[in-house]
Amino acid sequence: MTTLWDTTGSAVVKELAAQRRTGGAVLSGVALTLVVVADESRVTEAEEAATHAAEAHPCRVLVVVRRQIDAPTPRLDAEVAIGGRLGPGEAVVMRMYGRLGLHAESVVLPLLAADAPVVAWWHAPPPDQLSTDALAVFADRRITDSSISDDPLAALKTRAADYAPGDTDLAWTRSTAWRTILASTLDSVSGRRGEPVVVRSGRISGDPGNPTAALLAGWLISRCGCPITVEEGGRRPGSSGVDSVVLELDQDEEVQLHADRKGSAVISQPHRPDATVALPERALGDLLSEELRRLDTDEPYRDALEAATGVTGLADRSPVREYVWVDPAEENADGDHPRERAAAKSPDS
Repeated sequence: MTTLWDTTGSAVVKELAAQRRTGGAVLSGVALTLVVVADESRVTEAEEAATHAAEAHPCRVLVVVRRQIDAPTPRLDAEVAIGGRLGPGEAVVMRMYGRLGLHAESVVLPLLAADAPVVAWWHAPPPDQLSTDALAVFADRRITDSSISDDPLAALKTRAADYAPGDTDLAWTRSTAWRTILASTLDSVSGRRGEPVVVRSGRISGDPGNPTAALLAGWLISRCGCPITVEEGGRRPGSSGVDSVVLELDQDEEVQLHADRKGSAVISQPHRPDATVALPERALGDLLSEELRRLDTDEPYRDALEAATGVTGLADRSPVREYVWVDPAEENADGDHPRERAAAKSPDS
């Protein structure tokens, strides 16, 4: 790894090319460019997750850390590595000071892998309106995480209000195991009956303030078309915020899924003995890796977000975001931005 102090974007590009020549490395088979936006306090965690994801999905990793936006002099410090601690591929960690942080795209764009999709991941509270960040506008897919916000449910509503095709949330990804087990169990009940099962109602026990629990409820509502409530539960340790799910079926039957503290869960269903399945808490790198498997619109997430927040019409949103320039230094006393400028248009997948 080479560290460049007080450098420029051009110097970073040259250093990356020089390391390729020196090491005999050739960039081939890169699936995408992963742009990571992280706070300084979360950089190490973000790097570990991105490294894990890069092992499963060959990509160029670009980490953007915006520091001291109010610094009087713009400055860029960069770490450039190929096949180092940040995975088997190419990686650049960029710390931006001063107003350079407001124009991170000027450094990032020349570093994108040619003809490869771009995925942007915020391991930090994202802007309320993603179109104010150029890194979001040129990305084909955007990954946020409502659970790290001070008010996760409010953040979920913000993401719904700002939604465009290509958006997703790691709070949604944390519900994957629950959704998989529930869908499999209901299929099993339908198979035994020889006819589709009808879910009349349901309840989720856990943390009502957790966005994963809210999105799981939204998914069940969108798929089953029945009321699903989230109730206060035992708050099992972990990030999913879900302790158990109980679904009331027609024919006076019931399906239950109860998680324990040992990384497993017990399934109770009609006319069959209880079964134990694995339900571990997943690492951040596993969650990120799952989201990198797809670059198309996540329609189940869209439907779950709509049902969870009550914000309608998400399926009719345009996949094109218009970049809006916002200068935080020009906020007025009411918090409004007097200067907003539509600077570019970019299609999102």
